[in-house]
Amino acid sequence: MIFCHLLRKDENELLPARSGCTIEDHVIAGNVEEFRKDFISRIWLTYREEFPQIEGSALTTDCGWGCTLRTGQMLLAQGLILHFLGRAWTWPDALNIENSDSESWTSNTVKKFTASFEASLSGERELKTPTISLKEKMERYSDDREMQNEIYHRKIISWFGDSPLALFGLHQLIEYGKKSGKKAGDWYGPAVVAHILRKAVEEARHPDLKGITIYVAQDCTVYSSDVIDKQCTSMASDNTNDKAVIILVPVRLGGERTNADYLDFVKGILSLEYCVGIIGGKPKQSYYFAGFQDDSLIYMDPHYCQSFVDVSIKDFPLETFHCPSPKKMSFRKMDPSCTIGFYCRNVQDFKRASEEITKMLKISSKEKYPLFTFVNGHSRDYDFTSTTTNEEDLFSEDEKKRIKRFSTEEFVLL
Repeated sequence: MIFCHLLRKDENELLPARSGCTIEDHVIAGNVEEFRKDFISRIWLTYREEFPQIEGSALTTDCGWGCTLRTGQMLLAQGLILHFLGRAWTWPDALNIENSDSESWTSNTVKKFTASFEASLSGERELKTPTISLKEKMERYSDDREMQNEIYHRKIISWFGDSPLALFGLHQLIEYGKKSGKKAGDWYGPAVVAHILRKAVEEARHPDLKGITIYVAQDCTVYSSDVIDKQCTSMASDNTNDKAVIILVPVRLGGERTNADYLDFVKGILSLEYCVGIIGGKPKQSYYFAGFQDDSLIYMDPHYCQSFVDVSIKDFPLETFHCPSPKKMSFRKMDPSCTIGFYCRNVQDFKRASEEITKMLKISSKEKYPLFTFVNGHSRDYDFTSTTTNEEDLFSEDEKKRIKRFSTEEFVLL
C-alpha cells in the first residue's frame, strides 16, 4: 500500500528520490515510472456532470457535495482490484495517460463549469474518445490472462458508473443513504459512507460478487467472530468457500484537529499489505489516501468535475477513470474523522491480518488504549445490539444512532 520513494518540491508536487524504497513486495530503486504505473492503475472516481437525473431530485451532478461518496467508491474499487486482479496487476496503458499540470483540480472544476456553460450556449461540446479501440488493445495482449484482466478492469469500473443500474454507482449509494436519512445534495461523512458501502455490497446481485463482503467496525471494535461469520455465510448453496472481506473502521484521530501523535499510526496502517486506503481528507474536502511520503499523505482527489461517461457502451473510454498524477498534503492538515479499509482474501488471511494489525496498533499507540481493537467473539457477547437487518430496514436502530453520532462530528459542506 505504501508509496514513499518521492521527494517534496511543494505541497502538491512529487519528485523522484535518489534512494530506493519498498512498495509492497517489490523494491523500486528510484524508479518513477514504476511508481506512476502503480498509482495510475488505481481507479479514480471524481465529480461528474450531466449524468442521468438522481431519483427524487433535479440533480444531474454531484459537484460540491459528493466527494466523500467518491472517495468511498475509490476505496471499494481498490478492494475489488485486489480481489479480482491481485496486488501485482497494473493497467498496461497507465504510462500513456496524459499527465496533468500542477494547477489545483479544485480551481479546474470552476473553469470546467464555465467552459461547459459556454459550450452549451454555442451548441459545442468537447467529446473525449479513446485513442485506441478496445479491439486493438485486446490484440496487443500476449495471453488469455492479460485479456481476462482487461475484461475485469472494465467490469469493475462499470460497477461504479453514474447510472441508476450501476451496482456501486452514485445513484445506488444515494438510495442506500436514504435509509439513514440522507438524500442527494447532502453531506456524507466517512462513517456514513462506510455503512452505505456495506449495504451496497450486501445487496449487489451479481455472480462475481458472491465471494466478497464488507464488515464495518462497531465503536472502533472489530469482532472477529462476526467477521468470520460473514465470510462463511455463502449466498450460493453449492459454494463452500469462505468469502473475502473488506473491513471498514471509522475512527477519529483527535478532537477538533488531528493529533500529531497519530502520524506514526497512519503511516503504519498505510504500510500494511492488507490496507486498501483511507477515506478521509482535510476540513471541507474529502480525499482518498493511498500512501505517504515522509510526513505527508499521498492522495487521489475527487474534486474535479468531469463529463458523464456511459459505461454501458462496450468500448467506453478509460482515461478519465485513472488519475494521471498523485497529490500530497501535510499530515497536520488531515481532518480527524476518517474510515480505514482493509482487504482479506479468506478467513485465514483475516486471522493473519488481525494479528499483524494488532501488533502495529500496540507499537504505534502512545495512549493507554489503541485507536481501535480486534476482539474475539461476537458483538452480542458484549451486550451490543445485533446489526442484523431485514429487507424493510436496511439500517438497524443501533446503526442509525451510530451513524447520526458520526455524521455530526465529521466534515462540513464544501
